[in-house]
Amino acid sequence: MEKETRYLQNRLLPDSAAPLFSQAKKFEELMMVYSCAIREVRTKLEVLNDELSVRYNRNPIEFIKTRVKKPVSIAKKLEQRGFEVSIESVQNNLNDVAGVRVICCFIDDIYDVARWLAKQDDIKLLEVKDYIRHPKPNGYRSLHLIVEIPVFFSEGKKKMKVEVQIRTIAMDFWASLEHQLRYKKDLHDIEDSEAIGEELRQCAETIAKTDIQMQSIREKIGVFTELT
Repeated sequence: MEKETRYLQNRLLPDSAAPLFSQAKKFEELMMVYSCAIREVRTKLEVLNDELSVRYNRNPIEFIKTRVKKPVSIAKKLEQRGFEVSIESVQNNLNDVAGVRVICCFIDDIYDVARWLAKQDDIKLLEVKDYIRHPKPNGYRSLHLIVEIPVFFSEGKKKMKVEVQIRTIAMDFWASLEHQLRYKKDLHDIEDSEAIGEELRQCAETIAKTDIQMQSIREKIGVFTELT
């Protein structure tokens, strides 16, 4: 059984991941802490959404997705960035091991949710990347926050980093399909890959215009209370 396990690890995992699996217990504990940090952030967002639903009949958050980065992805990212592959390096050099994706209906909701989350006194906002006002060259749009949140355990408190991505339903639709098309099949290996990339970017522009138009319609209808 041990020989079969080693064989599978050698077949399925890059060599760079070996240091993580050599400290399996510590790595498992670290992933548990990241999972708990995700739970803390998700709970805050769900409480906020519930409060707004009762007080103002408004739900800025449509749904929430979460994930902890897989060990192989962690190892590859550290290696690509030139960092040592170790448990300490994961904590020191990666901000997106724990991820929370928040899907909103309207563009304004994105910035409202970000503001409400960042103003909570046990949340520390470390970094903001606004790919809505400044889209990536391929057309990708989303608001990315890196936040630090305390997680309480029996032996004390740990401050953990969580990446929070906030986007509209339309942005998430495009990003999900673009990921499937671009990364499940390497576009560089396809003839006219640049033309295909441009088509994807144009789709992102069309979806962005739709988001803006829906925001405008909402403002004309005026059914939502403006919150501060």
